[in-house]
Amino acid sequence: MLCEIAGIARSAYYKWLNRTPSPREILNKEIIKEMETLHEKVDGIFGYRQMTLHMNRKFEEKLNHKRIYRLMKVAGLRSVIRVKKKQYKRSTPQHVADNLLNREFTAEKPNEKWVTDVTEFKYGQSKKAYLSAIRDLYDGSIISYVLGHSNNNQLVFKTFDQATVRLNGEYPLIHSDRGFQYTSKGFKRKVDTAKMTQSMSRVGRCIDNGPMESFFGTLKCEKYYLNKYKTFEELSIAIDEYIHFYNHERYQKRLKGLSPIEYRAKAV
Repeated sequence: MLCEIAGIARSAYYKWLNRTPSPREILNKEIIKEMETLHEKVDGIFGYRQMTLHMNRKFEEKLNHKRIYRLMKVAGLRSVIRVKKKQYKRSTPQHVADNLLNREFTAEKPNEKWVTDVTEFKYGQSKKAYLSAIRDLYDGSIISYVLGHSNNNQLVFKTFDQATVRLNGEYPLIHSDRGFQYTSKGFKRKVDTAKMTQSMSRVGRCIDNGPMESFFGTLKCEKYYLNKYKTFEELSIAIDEYIHFYNHERYQKRLKGLSPIEYRAKAV
């Protein structure tokens, strides 16, 4: 009766019932199983691009991203995405530099071009924390970061000092927005002492510092927005865990499927 309702011949139904799954169908089931496991492991932060890179490693073959996208839809897997608008604070600059980076967001070697910025996090009832970070444009790795209770010069200066200690006869260009920390005379002295070149975004042009904005957005979508943090310590641990994950385990297509640290190690 069901065959008549569906307009299907009984012979076609029995042929389908007794058919042997093709190798592709078998592989698809294995891929879905692995994706479901990984999706749960990373709290659902991976979209089809990251999932493709991980499945390529797991199955040791080149799987098309369209296939992974389709299988994720079949399995009902979707990444967690949320965008938070950044608030900007006006300040009177003591020093302003030209936009020397000029949106050239690629580098030929490590420690050639750095980008930096500060972003805000909330925890507890109404408390705030601030993350200052420096990112290397060669591999996208976070080479230095400091989480503090106040958005002040000391936060940025400490981040800068941690990064420059790692230099070995290199003099990177460092690019930032026109936040009060970066336009201060104190930061200018630190840049000059390190024999580095300073570059700044144009007024109101967030895209001039796109890679740093992008990292903060990714961190918040893939970690911060997924949980509630009652204390500064809980937030600090979460950020430490995510930045380690980002540097060491988050594979990137533009890095030939490697993590930032893996790609950096090849250059060294």
